[in-house]
Amino acid sequence: MIQSAGPFVSLVCDLSLPLTIQLLRLLCHREFRSGQDLARAAGRSRARVCQALNDAEALGVHLHRLPGKGYRLASPLSLLDPPTIQAALPPGNPFLLEVVDEIGSTNSALLTALQRGEDVHGRVLAAERQTAGRGRMGREWVSRFGGSLTFSFGWRFEQGAAALSGLSLAIGVALAQGLGGMGYGGVRLKWPNDLLHTHRKLGGVLLEIAGDALGPTTVVVGVGINVTLPAAARVDIPQAVVDLSELAEAPPDRNRLLAGLLARLAPACEQFGKAGFRAFADTWQGLHAYHGRPVRLSEPGGAVSEGVVEGVDETGALLFSSQGTLRRLLAGEISLRRMA
Repeated sequence: MIQSAGPFVSLVCDLSLPLTIQLLRLLCHREFRSGQDLARAAGRSRARVCQALNDAEALGVHLHRLPGKGYRLASPLSLLDPPTIQAALPPGNPFLLEVVDEIGSTNSALLTALQRGEDVHGRVLAAERQTAGRGRMGREWVSRFGGSLTFSFGWRFEQGAAALSGLSLAIGVALAQGLGGMGYGGVRLKWPNDLLHTHRKLGGVLLEIAGDALGPTTVVVGVGINVTLPAAARVDIPQAVVDLSELAEAPPDRNRLLAGLLARLAPACEQFGKAGFRAFADTWQGLHAYHGRPVRLSEPGGAVSEGVVEGVDETGALLFSSQGTLRRLLAGEISLRRMA
């Protein structure tokens, strides 16, 4: 079963709500709830409820079990609730939201809908858990059930793909500002699509484009943000990471978080459609974690060079100075690493 707050047809109609996740939605971390009560609410036998809750550990969710009292969450679990998120969006916000418990990739689902001829403009698909999440250059995006915020949305631009250079940077600005407005200060940007805090990765952006060369063009924007990542979830991540739980005293409310980011993303896309990256360039440079700093640049052919990031131009291309030569680099061509 898919929870939807929008009037559109479900994008992922072949998924069913796993009983384990259904039961986790019925639990809280403050009070115990008996197995009999859970069985009644879920319409299942107590034995089936017990079996399903044994699978919670596989999702990274720990439970307290007490004979005679039942079950409760060992720690707070913030699960996405579409009506709560939709109600928190400002009036006139164009987004329509759908939440799924588990999916391969939210980006892939929206792209598939687009290929079927469906209009995905303004459609948001968020997932509690992605099993095949993707990052830039085909890398895997590691997420945790209830501990990551992973969502995608579609947006139609009248321009062709060439005019959308710098869009990932503009999206990064909107996300950093949105997080800052919710109390998560110090978020910086790494060209072309990473969110950092103290030079550790907090999140990322993935753009996939479909349309005519001269326009219009539909872009599927994927966003992944670390909310609460335990040590076990970080083992498979080949770089230093940080989560929002480290940046605030109280555990993040993922519903408030998603609503706050969507409230920033819609006007950012509208502004980009009118003015392009020029409208974001100065702000982006002020947020750039590596601006004016020495970096190591790795290119697809294996060449590695060292130099200094001089900024970005009005199209969002990176300006890289090395051995007296200023190069203009396009997204997707290189990988940057801060030099110690």
